[in-house]
Amino acid sequence: MTSDDAHLERDSRGRRPLPMEVAGHVREQIISGAIRPGEFLRIERVAEAVGVSSTPAREGLLILKSEGFVRLVPRRGFMIEAFTRQDVRDLFWAQAQLSARLAARAAQRISPEGIARLEALHDTYQAAVESSDTERIANLGHAFHREVNLTADARRLALLLGSVVRHLPNRFYAAIEGQVSATRTEHPELLDALRRRQAHRAGALMERHILAGASRLIGALEERGLWPDEGE
Repeated sequence: MTSDDAHLERDSRGRRPLPMEVAGHVREQIISGAIRPGEFLRIERVAEAVGVSSTPAREGLLILKSEGFVRLVPRRGFMIEAFTRQDVRDLFWAQAQLSARLAARAAQRISPEGIARLEALHDTYQAAVESSDTERIANLGHAFHREVNLTADARRLALLLGSVVRHLPNRFYAAIEGQVSATRTEHPELLDALRRRQAHRAGALMERHILAGASRLIGALEERGLWPDEGE
């Protein structure tokens, strides 16, 4: 579910800047329903949870403010903004369109070595599923999509995709019921399209794969009671 520009946000030690670490942590909490719209965030508690000082904690919350996840209320602090079903659908739609175009380009460019790398990633993914290692599952799913996007060799599209997927969950998404089993089926189908250099099919499969994830995420968040029964 992620783009090939993720490494651009990391330093020489492979770690993201501290404000981005903070933003990623809080974003995950918001999207997973662990913290709800209308709740206020205390900078000190956020800093303690991530293990940083108050300055990068505040900078991370300002990143989320620019993304629409929180609002800065004068004299009260950062408040969680509403996150609706339509927000989820819109984000996944944008991701699906960009990912589909990248997959189609990848099908036209991929080498036997690239196919081998994707096959190895999928085999390792299967092993992680068998061992129920959710963190590894998330990381390997990330790596599979990143390899496809790198193969496309379309930096601008990848940068646009990165700005979208930054809004979406990573570790939490791997724990959603049905997502992992679907990926075990859908990634091999995509691999087959790439192997056969079927650009249109690869794009269509990628689009369907991403959009199906929106429904699963919405279902998971409904079960957690994120939205009232009466609707948006």
